[in-house]
Amino acid sequence: MHDDYLEAVSNMLISCGELVAGQSVLIVQEPPGAGYHDPRLSAVVASGARRLGLRPMHHTAPSSLNPGPPEDSLAAAMEQADLTVFLARRGDQMRFSHSKTSHKALVCYAVDLAMLRSDFGTVPHAAMVALRNTIDRFLWRAGHIHVACPLGTDYWGRVDALHPEPSDTQTLRFPLSVHSPLPAAGFAGRIVQAGFLVGTGSRYYRPYACPLNKPIAINCKGHAILSFDGAADDVARAQAHYAAIAQMFGLQKRFLHSWHAGIHPGCQFENPAGTNFERWSGSAFGNPRLMHMHSCGAYPPGEISLNLLDPTITVDGIALWDKGNLRPERLPEGPALLAVYPDLARALYAPARACGAVHDQLCFA
Repeated sequence: MHDDYLEAVSNMLISCGELVAGQSVLIVQEPPGAGYHDPRLSAVVASGARRLGLRPMHHTAPSSLNPGPPEDSLAAAMEQADLTVFLARRGDQMRFSHSKTSHKALVCYAVDLAMLRSDFGTVPHAAMVALRNTIDRFLWRAGHIHVACPLGTDYWGRVDALHPEPSDTQTLRFPLSVHSPLPAAGFAGRIVQAGFLVGTGSRYYRPYACPLNKPIAINCKGHAILSFDGAADDVARAQAHYAAIAQMFGLQKRFLHSWHAGIHPGCQFENPAGTNFERWSGSAFGNPRLMHMHSCGAYPPGEISLNLLDPTITVDGIALWDKGNLRPERLPEGPALLAVYPDLARALYAPARACGAVHDQLCFA
């Protein structure tokens, strides 16, 4: 069975991780019963690594309440490996902490075997890097960006010319499934959120999600969330959730840091988001049907995410995301890019549509 995943494991370890035969890979997994990554992934990745001439090792690391550098035992294990692959939430938490490390690390967002074996795991990593870079260049140079959604979102602006060029964290991401986050400083408008508010994967607190009976509108300008509109009970619940999380961690409550949309046509989440909010918020965001906004905290990714379903993101008159469909062929560089990477073009032609939505809303099971 493990041979069925060799293409995806090679894509992860060789194409993304840039390992060569003879090198070692540390596979970090969570304790049994954690309910995040499929526990079978560790054996599949190890088997594929051996087939590729690599030396797999294993380590167990639970998620933590707070992001931060690796604990001593994990740091010592990483020191012995040429690459550390995180099949565990701890990897994202380290990535978000922005702690400098000499250890080469990769976070895997394919949380089960089906995701790994699908287009999500097998579309060449180089194709996704090229797509991300093409989209980044277009977004960063745009004179006007407008975001709409079927529920009435009306959000617009541009990247401030003084803002630094897009950059990535030190930790590798596989599959690469979003463009670089755009700073909220140059944007304003009305964001309509349905279903729930949910955490970002930076910290794991309780309750991790806040249900909304009806959509609410979040009015914002730059980094400031100005107000909430909607049914009185939903507005009160949202405001209380922001206040509680901000107080828990000493954060700027109404801070909107940045946003990005999904770019990977193979990213999918088959079950309703409410079946496992932690898993959903850490893996589904790469689907182009979702736009993801970082709030509650003056740092990425903040502690509360806003998620729009089926956005239309129009960039200098070009609907790059069109009702949740990513259309890179509309960009000046798009046709040439897709000609170089036919597997990406094929996946974009028939993208995954399952993203945790039920009846076209993001909601509880």
